[in-house]
Amino acid sequence: MWWWSAVRLVVVGAAVALVLYGVDRIVEVTTRRLSVRAGNVPRVLRGCRRPILAVTGCGLLLAAMPWVRAPGGIGHLLVLATIGSCAWLAARAAALVLDGAVRLAVRRRDAAWAGRARTQVGLLSRILQAAIALLALAGMLMTFPAVRVVGTSLLASAGLVGVVAGIAAQSALSNLFAGIQMAFGDLARIGDVVVVGGEWGTVEEITLTAVVIATWDQRRIVMPMSYFAGRPFENWSRRSDRITGTALLHLDHSTPVDLLRAEFETYLAKNPHWDGEGSALQVVDTTPTTLVVRALATAANAGDAFELRCELREHLIGFLREHHPHALPRVAVAPAPDDRTDPATPTDTAHTTDTAHVADAETAAARTRA
Repeated sequence: MWWWSAVRLVVVGAAVALVLYGVDRIVEVTTRRLSVRAGNVPRVLRGCRRPILAVTGCGLLLAAMPWVRAPGGIGHLLVLATIGSCAWLAARAAALVLDGAVRLAVRRRDAAWAGRARTQVGLLSRILQAAIALLALAGMLMTFPAVRVVGTSLLASAGLVGVVAGIAAQSALSNLFAGIQMAFGDLARIGDVVVVGGEWGTVEEITLTAVVIATWDQRRIVMPMSYFAGRPFENWSRRSDRITGTALLHLDHSTPVDLLRAEFETYLAKNPHWDGEGSALQVVDTTPTTLVVRALATAANAGDAFELRCELREHLIGFLREHHPHALPRVAVAPAPDDRTDPATPTDTAHTTDTAHVADAETAAARTRA
């Protein structure tokens, strides 16, 4: 009878729930006692606790199905749930293993190694999750007889299907392989400072198909992975975060370069953004009206280098304005057309003056004759 099968199913479900609750409590107590001796074991057990309970529960229910004698649809649902639970457990276990690798890299206190590990682990985690999901979906579909027949026919023509799929997904596959090349070729890592397409930013996330770059003004630039594999880009922190910042000043030829260099060194010694590795102030070029002075200094990272450049430029210009104003560049401005003296004016004035003298001479001569 169907109602008797339903009663048996309810009884089995309640029994399995009680067993799982007891196992869960035992595991919880065990992890608490082991937390002092072994820190990794409790973390792994707590991370895999729910998927393990799901797999165990589905397995117990499947084992009890012959006694319950439930309809075939319930057994099929349990099979699908078991496959999904196994995939969940596999994905969680892989994530924990990869997370342990990242923790090991961070403990070494090597920023470059930690960034490389985070990048590679993130890409591997996404690839494994996608592969596990595809396998679980394929396993679920193969439990249906109709799909199984279709799958057999597809396997017979796997070569043609692979060619068609490769052509259809050419862009996605190129991005995927470019991502693998970028992660394991150490081209860029999460946290690296890069310049891509004229934009300066930090690599925030690397997915299977794209790279997310956080710019200094809170924007996010999403670039396809194939861009980094096929075009040049600047990586300012691939081997080291240290970088040299430069500030260009256009000054007058009368600038006291020696005094300016002394002020530059004095100010730089007190600036917290300077790492003390290197500095120089040099005249690198001249123009007909100005000197081009370059002030350079090293910093621990790109952010400090930017701040140092701005502060150097501001301080040196202020020093010259206060103590040597003649050193600032001056632009010669031609007088406006209205302010210019008309060249015809002196000529006209002279002509008028000469005419007046002639008239006075004639008047004097007439008076003498009279």
